[in-house]
Amino acid sequence: MSNGTESAVRLLILLAIGTMAGAAAFTHVHDLSVAHGQPDWIGWANAVAVELMAIYLGLEIRARRRAGRPVGLVGSLLVAFALLSLAAQVAEAEPSVWGWIVAAVPSLAFLALVKVVLSNAPATPPVDEPDQPNAYQYEEPADVEPVRPAEPMPSSAPAVVPPRAVVSSNRPHVVGIIR
Repeated sequence: MSNGTESAVRLLILLAIGTMAGAAAFTHVHDLSVAHGQPDWIGWANAVAVELMAIYLGLEIRARRRAGRPVGLVGSLLVAFALLSLAAQVAEAEPSVWGWIVAAVPSLAFLALVKVVLSNAPATPPVDEPDQPNAYQYEEPADVEPVRPAEPMPSSAPAVVPPRAVVSSNRPHVVGIIR
């Protein structure tokens, strides 16, 4: 199977699972809202808010990672909205272990898809800032004259050893300061 074909198949699977999981999740959040006194249109508004917020937050995490920005708060919100969706699905289930497991499948499938998609984010190397030296570049050191020892300090002051420049014998281009 070619890379293009494989990518197309992966996308179709992703869309199919996402569509079905989304439809089930929307329906469960809607039905739970209506069952607890919300008008029908508010049930749909709740479903849209909960489910699309989770999708948006997943995309926001990806964008923040690419930009090197922190994702802690956004990640916490994603977990909160995913748990809200999961809770709505489980609350609508038949009150049995299998009923809860089967009802949780759409949310769990969505979480798995988000995790897989977000973990496939391309790694972007950090951009070198123009004022930052490149780690692989160095300038040849100028001839370094030895530092003369300082005059002796009076006995009441602590002794200070002046720095002196040393050129490494193993790597003549490295200059260090020894105290």
